[in-house]
Amino acid sequence: MTSIRRLKQRDETETPNFEDPESPLLTREWLVTNGIGGYASGTISGNITRRFHGLLVASLPAPLGRTMMLNHLAELGRLEDGASFTLDAQRRPRQEGANDIRASLLEFAVDHGLPVWRYKLGASHILERALVMPHRQNTVAVRYRLLQGESRVELDLWPWVNFRPHETLDLPLRGYAVTVTDDRYEISTQGDYPPLRLRVSAEESAFFLESERIRDVSYGVEKSRGYDSISDQYCPGFFRVVLGVGSSATLTASTEPWNVATALTPEEAFQFEATRRTRLLAAAAPPVREAFGGELVLAADQFVINATGRVANAARSHAHGDELRTVIAGYHWFTDWGRDTMISLEGLSLVTGRHAEARYILRTFSHYVRDGLIPNMFPEGMNSGVYYTADATLWFFHAVDRYLVHTGDKTLLAHVLPLLVSIIEHHVAGTLFGIQVDERDGLLRQGSPDHPLTWMDAKVGDLIVTPRRGKAVEINALYYNALCLLAGWLREVSGEEAAAPFEQRAAQARASFNRRFWYEEGGYLYDVVDGENGNDNAFRPNQVLAISLAHPVLEPPHWERVVAEVEKRLVTPVGLRSLAPGHPDYKPRYFGDLRARDLAYHQGTVWAWLIGPFVDAWVKVHPGREAEARRFLDAFPVHLDEACVGSISEIFDAEPPYTPRGCIAQAWSVAEVLRLLAKLPA
Repeated sequence: MTSIRRLKQRDETETPNFEDPESPLLTREWLVTNGIGGYASGTISGNITRRFHGLLVASLPAPLGRTMMLNHLAELGRLEDGASFTLDAQRRPRQEGANDIRASLLEFAVDHGLPVWRYKLGASHILERALVMPHRQNTVAVRYRLLQGESRVELDLWPWVNFRPHETLDLPLRGYAVTVTDDRYEISTQGDYPPLRLRVSAEESAFFLESERIRDVSYGVEKSRGYDSISDQYCPGFFRVVLGVGSSATLTASTEPWNVATALTPEEAFQFEATRRTRLLAAAAPPVREAFGGELVLAADQFVINATGRVANAARSHAHGDELRTVIAGYHWFTDWGRDTMISLEGLSLVTGRHAEARYILRTFSHYVRDGLIPNMFPEGMNSGVYYTADATLWFFHAVDRYLVHTGDKTLLAHVLPLLVSIIEHHVAGTLFGIQVDERDGLLRQGSPDHPLTWMDAKVGDLIVTPRRGKAVEINALYYNALCLLAGWLREVSGEEAAAPFEQRAAQARASFNRRFWYEEGGYLYDVVDGENGNDNAFRPNQVLAISLAHPVLEPPHWERVVAEVEKRLVTPVGLRSLAPGHPDYKPRYFGDLRARDLAYHQGTVWAWLIGPFVDAWVKVHPGREAEARRFLDAFPVHLDEACVGSISEIFDAEPPYTPRGCIAQAWSVAEVLRLLAKLPA
């Protein structure tokens, strides 16, 4: 089982252009994660362009959360003939004799999800850089190997640090102290931050204490997005290593105690992680073990985490005999979101054979239920979630159903069934944020003047861009599906009498839905009924959930027309538009500052995850043509060479060339494409 994606320089004699902001070396990024929420990420070029780019973003206990600990390694080298080089063009510390000669990047590869660079130095030398994060450690190892050459290479590694929350740049540079004990180096500062522990493993190495403040480091992507884009860095000095042909040197950086940080040799760190990833591929469903599917299995691993930073929650889970598991919604800035977790569960953990972790995720969120709701999201560095969501809890029913279909685990069902009954009772009686069943028609309404409660949740200041207050189409499709699922489970466990009240509610909701949501003039479904301005006939993708779910609420005679219209007006090669062209609010591009982007977020912008429910609906309309439905996935393997190499972005522009935007790696984007690959015959 192989999973390698290679990007080669077209011309080995050509010097890559690191200054061009549109260069693929700057726009393509890589991502490595550690299974507890931490990560390393950067551009292929090595240049820092985002505030989130760093070699060690550690996941630390609340209230710290994800913290930038090692921002960058400036790499300067010399050949024995005196020629000097740098592996990237990032601004670097002063170094006597350094010049602008650059190494030539021969190849960048993502090998089983791990980044590998190969550089040509002069006429004959080839140097390789590789990076790994040992699983469930806030540790990174960066290894350099001289693969070819007629002489030795001297390489200086300058660590840049500025301990800070990973999403924040506008902080003054702290005072730092360096402690040296034998071959162990610690950089520490005031406050609650742990020290950054550094160690070099090499045949020949030395450390030169030469502290320097690197001023005005610029983050180009942040500037284009309207955020703070300048910060300073601290460099304590540099490590010098000497490489002969066939030899290697590894710099390890960690916030773990020394006995943990040094528990693995560099060779073991790479070997053990390669073995773990090979096991992930072997455990996945056969259709997704290799090639494109295999790459997505490894991409899926980036999102399933043990949230060790929430110490109190972990303690509660352990007391229940569980493990705390959750899903990071997207990198770099999202934490775990209830909606994204439930939508992603099947693709990330069931198709991949990680059934035990799926069970832990469901049990983890079952402990979080308050007032009949699961959390919308967990803010960075907090133990408790916020609950302003009308659909995440209904997606919980869907996730439980998919888990039971894959596993048949009746023990889990017995554990959550009383909770599911309570959730519906809370929705009927009325819970937070105006979420309540309207007894006049049995449909679920929701609305809060302060919070957008559906997945279309953009907010600009006090403006909720797509408020959708009232009875939203996908909310009621999910509610009907939840009623039917609950009635079926109760019938199986407790008999007809227990199921009957929920069957009656489902029948009422179905009849009302088909009477009230069908927009006859347009031949599709209203997006919202009983809204603040009446019924909203904006053509949006939310209506496909009325067909795609296990229990479709829409009457079958309408399916074909809805699916055909959605395919014609919303489907793109990389997902579905969030609003059809021609609407006054339609935005073809997602770019600019935060306000401009949020105004476009759900007003045309393409969402990759929506390809999942659309294809489910399309297959129901075209039974026996499942293999043909794979054409809707044709562009995604190509996209794996864009944005985050080896993963799928959150969103795309609504018009060609469908430029990837938003998070470079998004859980439900990966999950839904992976799920379809396993479902649809080749």
